[in-house]
Order: sequence, then structure tokens, then C-alpha cells
Amino acid sequence: MTSEKTYVPPALRGWVLPALIVLVWWWAVASGWSTSPLLVSPGAVWDRAVQQVVSGELWTALSASLWRNARGFVIGASAGLAFGVLLGWSRWAERLVGPSFHTLKQISLFAWIPMLSMWFGLGDGAKVAFIAMAAFFPMVLNTFEGLRSVPREYVEVGRVSGFGVWQLLTRVVAPSAAPSVFTGVQLALIYSWLATLGGEYLMASGKGIGNTLIDGREHFWMDLVLFGVVVIGLVGYALNATLAALERRLLAWRDRTVARF
Repeated sequence: MTSEKTYVPPALRGWVLPALIVLVWWWAVASGWSTSPLLVSPGAVWDRAVQQVVSGELWTALSASLWRNARGFVIGASAGLAFGVLLGWSRWAERLVGPSFHTLKQISLFAWIPMLSMWFGLGDGAKVAFIAMAAFFPMVLNTFEGLRSVPREYVEVGRVSGFGVWQLLTRVVAPSAAPSVFTGVQLALIYSWLATLGGEYLMASGKGIGNTLIDGREHFWMDLVLFGVVVIGLVGYALNATLAALERRLLAWRDRTVARF
């Protein structure tokens, strides 16, 4: 006698837990187990979502947040990549500016907000600077570690082959450090998205998903708050999945260079 096994397609397995959470949530409200205004029904959140989409408020807030995030991420990640290459490639630069950098990275990111708001006000300038700082530090650290983890033998072979500094950097060091650098890009993207919401929430001016959460809190619209949280999670997941797919495509050569056991 054979027992039938329940099969869930791999692409859908990640949705099993969210579906169970929504089911329990719906049951708790529908059965009257919870009557707290802090736990609105999934139907109310869905109605709020439809209202936000139809009115265009979602697209206005989301486009503002994503544009802010893109600018801060590009600035911070680019500067972090260049600075990480400098620290990783030059012992002199590491000894000169490394101690200052390693001191600054210990400061909580949110501790910079008062200073940024005094310098740039509460507009987009301060928020973009805050996002750029969030992307800068993980990019520097992972780029630095990636360059320093390149085996010395690889560099020696390149020098024996007659490579100059630029050829060593692009043909030997960059491919070897690429996995660590991509980890830095991924962390920078995650931190920049978190900083986008944090900056909008703490420097509450203008449009954005963070401001949507503030509106829900101030008017005690729990359905709007929950809707904003879901949108934030979905956008973060989409950004991470897009970058992971890009990494798999660009670093596909790794699967062909390591034996599988």
C-alpha cells in the first residue's frame, strides 16, 4: 500500500507560510477571537489596497521612494566600491585612512540623522545622503575583503605573464573578488531600502511609502499601516530577487570552475 505524498511545486513553496499566516489572521478576526482595532481583517487591508491603487496614491508614494532609493544606492555603492578598491589594493591607503573608516563604521547609521537634517534640511537631499551612507559601508567592507582574499599566487602568475596594474586588476583580481563584491552590492541594496523607509519615517516630509505609514499611524488606520508593511516587504523581496538573478547570470562561470560532490 503506497501513501500519496503532497507535492508543492518549488516555485510555490515560499508562499506556503505567508498563506498560512493570512489564513490564521482571517480566522482570528472572522471567529471573533480578536476584536482589537489593531487587528483588522485581511479584507479591510485588501479594500485599502484597491483604494490606494485606483486613486494612484500607491504609485505616487512608491515612485518617490524608489527614486530616492535608486539615487542613494548608486551614489553610496559607487563611492563604496571605489573606496573599497583603494583600501584593498593599497597598503598605504589602508594605513592612512583605514583607522578612520573603521571608527566611523561603528557609529549607528541613525545617529547621523540629526547632523544630516541640519546640513540638508528635511527634504530629499538629507534622505538621499542617509541612503547613500547606508549603502556605502557594506560596499566598502565587502570590496575590501574581496580584494584581500585574492590568492597571492594568482597575482604572481599575472605578473609573470607580463600584466600591468590595470590588467592585474581587471583580469585577475576582479574575477576573484567578484563574489564578495556582489555580496556587498546585495547588502548595500538591502540597507539602502531599509534606510529609505527609515529616512522617510524620521524625516517626515514629502511623499513616500514611509509617509504612508505615518499617515496610517496618525489617523489610526491600521489597514493602511498593514498595507504599507506588505508593500515594503514585497518591494524589498523583488529588489533582492532581481539582484540575485543578475548575480547568477554574471557569475555563472563559478559553477563551471568548481567540482561538485
